[in-house]
Amino acid sequence: MPSASTTHLVLIPSYDPGPKVYETVTEALRHWAPVWVVVDGSTDGTAEGLTEMMRHSADLLVIIEPCNRGKGAAVLSGLTRARAQGYTHVLCMDSDGQHPASLIPAFMQASSAHPDTMILGVPVFAADAPRVRVYGRRLSNLFTNIETLGRHIGDSLFGFRVYPIEPLFRIMGARRSMRRFDFDPEAAVRLFWEGIAVCNIDAPVRYPRKAEGGISHFHYVRDNLLLIGMHIRLLLGLLYRMPRLLRAGARPRSCRR
Repeated sequence: MPSASTTHLVLIPSYDPGPKVYETVTEALRHWAPVWVVVDGSTDGTAEGLTEMMRHSADLLVIIEPCNRGKGAAVLSGLTRARAQGYTHVLCMDSDGQHPASLIPAFMQASSAHPDTMILGVPVFAADAPRVRVYGRRLSNLFTNIETLGRHIGDSLFGFRVYPIEPLFRIMGARRSMRRFDFDPEAAVRLFWEGIAVCNIDAPVRYPRKAEGGISHFHYVRDNLLLIGMHIRLLLGLLYRMPRLLRAGARPRSCRR
C-alpha cells in the first residue's frame, strides 16, 4: 500500500454504480492513499458495502449524502471537507470502472511538479467505444475550444483529472451551476479563465458492457440540454473576458503529454 499523501487525495463521486464500484475503489487504493468516496444518495446498497470496506482500510473514507444531487454537488461535498483538512489537490475519477486507476501515480506526480496546473486526462478510445459517446464529445470539445480561444482543453468531458482545490472551490461557491453533468466541462473552462495552467495527458478509457457491470446514468435528452445551456452560458461569459484573454501573455499555459 502506498503511504498516505497529506496534500493529494483521490475523490470518487458515486451514484448507484452497482458492484463495479468495489473494484474501482480497490484499484484506486492499490495506487494511492487516501481515497475518498462520496456516495450521492445511492439506493443500490453500495453505501453499506463501501462503509464495510472503510472498516477494513484506514486509507478509505466514505462520505454518504442523504439524497442524489448530482456529480458536481458530490465533488463539492468532498472538496469542502478536503479543504477543511488541509488537502490542496484532488484527483477525480468515476466509480464505474471507465478510468485507469493505474495512471493515478503519474497524474499525481505531474500535479506535484506543477501544483498551479490542472492535470486533465484525454481519453484514448478502444475500437468498441460507443460512437455516440465519441461524436458527442467532439461537439462539446468544439465549443470548449472556442470558449478557451484555442485547443487548451484536450477533452471537455473526461472526468479523470487533478484539480487544485482552492480555485475550484472558489469558482463553485460563486454559482449554482456545475452541480450535475455540467461539472467537468465548466470546471475546466472556468479554471482556465482564472489563469490556471493546463496539462493534458492521454489516458485509456473503458466502457464496460452491461454484462460486466457497466452502468450509465447519462440521460441523453435531459443532460444534453443541460450541456447546451452550459455552453451558451460560457459563450456569453467569454464575451466580456475576451479582451483580457487576448492580451499577450494573459492566457495560461497548456501542454500535451
